[in-house]
Amino acid sequence: MRNAQSLYRTAALLALALVPALAQAQAREALGRSTATLTQAIRVGNMVYASGALPAGGANADTTIQGQTRSALASIKSTLELAGTTMEHAVKCTVFLLEGSDFRGMNEAYAESWPVSPPARSTVIVKGLVVPNAKLEIECIAVMPVK
Repeated sequence: MRNAQSLYRTAALLALALVPALAQAQAREALGRSTATLTQAIRVGNMVYASGALPAGGANADTTIQGQTRSALASIKSTLELAGTTMEHAVKCTVFLLEGSDFRGMNEAYAESWPVSPPARSTVIVKGLVVPNAKLEIECIAVMPVK
């Protein structure tokens, strides 16, 4: 019984000694603050979680689903590069699409960013988006390249 207690105590002390190292390894790094409540991406360990990207707005904004898809993905590309990774290291994307009828056009433009080995993807039809006239929003998760 005494050996078991000693073993448990040693294991507990070892676990406590590892907590600071684990916390440091999982530290969050905010990248590219967009607003007071939005960060473009968060890096945790070797993972990068990019916030949802909307298409560019303004007077010259493309109103087609293909153009809006390209615009949102260009924003994702910039965010991932800011974080130190690339589109080739994307592992999962989620597309929030306003109209199911836009799926085909979105998919065609989306495929331009990943002609080979695209990341896993979910596409969700939503009732609305926070930006008027936006047809979609795309978020992405990527890994850091191995150095």
